[in-house]
Amino acid sequence: MIAIVDYGMGNLKSVQKALTFLNIDSFISSKKDEISRSKGIIIPGVGAFPDAMENIKKDGLDLLIKEEAKKGKPILGICLGMQLLFEEGKEISNSKGFGFLKGKVVEIQGDVKVPHMGWNNLKFQKDSILLRGVKEGSFAYFVHSYYAKLGEEGILNACTEYGVSIPAIVSKDNIFGIQFHPEKSGEAGMKILKNFGELII
Repeated sequence: MIAIVDYGMGNLKSVQKALTFLNIDSFISSKKDEISRSKGIIIPGVGAFPDAMENIKKDGLDLLIKEEAKKGKPILGICLGMQLLFEEGKEISNSKGFGFLKGKVVEIQGDVKVPHMGWNNLKFQKDSILLRGVKEGSFAYFVHSYYAKLGEEGILNACTEYGVSIPAIVSKDNIFGIQFHPEKSGEAGMKILKNFGELII
């Protein structure tokens, strides 16, 4: 059973709907005891980095998620949820993230329209269980103005180009991040979600 963390920001229902379609059991919750009993955690998110971390810290969910990560529980961050996995966000003000992955979240630069909204193809880098059965060059749906500037090697699984090289999928041990919306990314996105779900079984 996967816990989809409800911290007042995010595409909760659309993620749960996709998991239900894949026959993956999930529930939406903001309660620490319920989340701790799950076998995996998804941190969704749409909005601003500092607001998200403030909401998560308000109920002590940040400490719980860190504890569960230490136990080796699979954790997946989606869109803003992926950005929160890093050390720091530079959106509006400097805000501390979970720090599971080294790096900072910064604004997209270059001669491109921001926010980045639309379909971009995935360029595979390092192999990941999330990419099992996904075709190189598959398109995914992105909606974001900020991206993760990586501070360590070996965690980038796929990237896309939009003014700069944007990490699209990252992972380290039991921590996984997806910048795009897999639930809106067709067959490739659903396969990626299914692969994460199979880690839980």
